[in-house]
Amino acid sequence: MKNSFFLKYLSVFSIILIATFHFLSFKTGDRLIVVSKDGKGNFFTVQEAVNAVENGSSRRTKILIKPGVYKEKIIIPETKGAILLEGEGPEKKLITFDDFASRKNPEGKNIGTTGSATVFIYADNFTAKNISFENSAGRVGQAVAVLTTGDKIAFQNCRFLGNQDTLYLKGAQDLTDKSKPSRSYFQNCYIEGTTDYIFGAGTTVFEDCTIYSKETASYITAASTPKENSFGFVFINCQITGNAKERSVYLGRPWRPFAKTAYINCELSSIIKPEGWHNWDKPDAEKTTFYAEFKSKGAGADKSKRAGWSHQLTPTEAKKYTSENILGEKDNWNPGKIFK
Repeated sequence: MKNSFFLKYLSVFSIILIATFHFLSFKTGDRLIVVSKDGKGNFFTVQEAVNAVENGSSRRTKILIKPGVYKEKIIIPETKGAILLEGEGPEKKLITFDDFASRKNPEGKNIGTTGSATVFIYADNFTAKNISFENSAGRVGQAVAVLTTGDKIAFQNCRFLGNQDTLYLKGAQDLTDKSKPSRSYFQNCYIEGTTDYIFGAGTTVFEDCTIYSKETASYITAASTPKENSFGFVFINCQITGNAKERSVYLGRPWRPFAKTAYINCELSSIIKPEGWHNWDKPDAEKTTFYAEFKSKGAGADKSKRAGWSHQLTPTEAKKYTSENILGEKDNWNPGKIFK
């Protein structure tokens, strides 16, 4: 009897010990690289740190960025393993560059909207926390701060600073195969701009974010959602605000005919135009886009004058607009777990 009790106790203890070991291994298993401009880290630049990340590694690399302004263009190739780019607060770390679409390359050609990006994220499983990303070119046309084509990309407590085309969630925009997933999640982030400053083909959830339309702003989003995708851009519990003139900013317009954008439980300030949505002078797009709101509130939320081809979701329809359902539709990806 005593032996049976002892063996049972030992078995339970062993299970707990193994579970604890695996938990600690997960929590401490990240490889750490430190970037610091004062020479006290492993590298002086963020790109050097990214280059040092193993290709195809199943082990995540944490790149810790010490305070400072890092003026550089950063490319995160699709070959890289999982990366966590982390700072100590978005006000202390700034990754910035000043390229813009009409700038000439060495061959004398425009570098284009894509080429203007400060940060290119082609890899999957990329995460960033507590960092500011900026395109500092000013009001010179298209000038991207961050461009993404990878899948399972998440940002928490980050800032995206720019004017036109600040955040390019490119996804499968230029691919023949539009089925390639390109999902991203923004939690408690700040995104600013003037024209089409959140745009592209990606499937993206913005949760508890501040979307800030700067002076002279016109359109917040310009989605190019592939026809096959159930969701495009979804804003949940966000603050839609800015210092643009009252009733001067549209919630979105369709870059491509099947654009999908929804605002769920968002606070809309008086900058939003009463009609809410624009067809980009493409009447046929009114039949193919899906622009929607649910329980919008604030001075810009009056639905009585909204574009007749937009939608006010019913409670039943709105139930599917959760980050878990939108981003985990195919493989149960839950980005919220990344930040815990």
